[in-house]
Amino acid sequence: MLTYDISARGKTPLYDYIYQCIRRDIIEGKLSSGERLPSKRQLAEHLHVGVITVTNAYAQLVTEGYVTSEEKRGYFVADVKRYRQPATKKTPKTKNKIEPDTGIIADFRMNRPRRKLFPVAMWNKLMRETLSEGGDALWRTVPWNGLVELREALSQYLRENRGIEATPEQIVIGAGTEYLYGRLMQLFGRATTFAIEDPGYKKFGVISESYGAPWKYVPIDSAGLKIDALEESGADVVHLSPANHFPTGIVMPITRRLDLFEWVNRVKKRYIIEDDYDSEFRYTGKFILPLYAEDTQGKVIYLNTFSKSIAPSLRISYMVLPEPLLRRYRETQSFYSSTVSSFEQATLARFIARGFFERHLARLKKYYREQRAAMLHALKCSPLITSGRAVIMERRAGTHFLLHVDTELSRSAIEERAKERGIALSFYADYFHAPLNEEGVTLVINYAAIARDAIEDVVSRLCDVFE
Repeated sequence: MLTYDISARGKTPLYDYIYQCIRRDIIEGKLSSGERLPSKRQLAEHLHVGVITVTNAYAQLVTEGYVTSEEKRGYFVADVKRYRQPATKKTPKTKNKIEPDTGIIADFRMNRPRRKLFPVAMWNKLMRETLSEGGDALWRTVPWNGLVELREALSQYLRENRGIEATPEQIVIGAGTEYLYGRLMQLFGRATTFAIEDPGYKKFGVISESYGAPWKYVPIDSAGLKIDALEESGADVVHLSPANHFPTGIVMPITRRLDLFEWVNRVKKRYIIEDDYDSEFRYTGKFILPLYAEDTQGKVIYLNTFSKSIAPSLRISYMVLPEPLLRRYRETQSFYSSTVSSFEQATLARFIARGFFERHLARLKKYYREQRAAMLHALKCSPLITSGRAVIMERRAGTHFLLHVDTELSRSAIEERAKERGIALSFYADYFHAPLNEEGVTLVINYAAIARDAIEDVVSRLCDVFE
């Protein structure tokens, strides 16, 4: 009977581990050509695993030709002698590296969550449930707007947590916000002029340019996007983040929101693209109601993503379209296939519907609240602040804040000194369309990915940069 140490599989999926063990034994000649393998039920009972797990492992071996299946007789080892390697010539194990070691201990450019904060075990459990219980539906073509299960879960989540009333039909799932933004570019066409906040997320301007759509950079003030400048730009569609502008953290007040609605309702073809990215992370007061929830004329398109709350690699974002625009989108864009696998969508639907996502967000907010407090405390006690050479500018939201430092060092010198100390910096000036002339330098301090026990050391190194 085949015997394998299941506890040695680490994070490898169970069926994959069994498949790899049997495949290795076949290649190394431990299992002879023509030898009959145990039945699926026998092997499952022997290894104390589910029959479906062994079924999946056998299916992969049959697919790759290492095993043959004969009806009513069972599974047999195929003749693969020419692929065999001597058992003594094992490839030495090496530690997998996703990225090269750059010597960077703190990267303030990264704004992604730490992996340890995500409930990996629960996600894996839901993924296994999805694969074992999903049936034929998982193998069918995914609807152009995404799995209905996920859209229904999102519809309920938005109603209960964001104050948004949207039917599942109004929600479109896509592989990242940039992908959905590209679909909107194509929907509106090249004759449409787009406006983008300045400073702001510059990549959307690059995407607009790639689609041949003209765009305008509109300045902001202490209340957010300047409506008079927006009017002067001649834009038809504006992209903005009213709940938490990046990188300033500004929250658009009600008076400016009313001005914005007056602007968009004045002309029929005008629309607002509301990017609600990072809005879940607010540490004081109530959450900020999205523009979509206040819109009465069907003029707001709502965008959000799971890249910050779960992981950037998940690549699942969604948008909510107002009814009139939904009809046009369905007529012109529904020929595109869904860009997110049914397995991930179905798993995420379970994750949201069963309340795990809300609990995960609650844990994240608690962690980031403490992380923010630790980073601010370390800075306020540092020579940068106590000497009066630096000022912190933060809005108690998101996972970043601004730090302005009075210094005569050039940017290149600051970058080089930081690199020598294992720090990669993010500069406020990089988010402006035109060069920013400022005395000193303003840094964007993204603290999400900084290890808690490294904060004191990182702040000390940052102070050394400006000595």
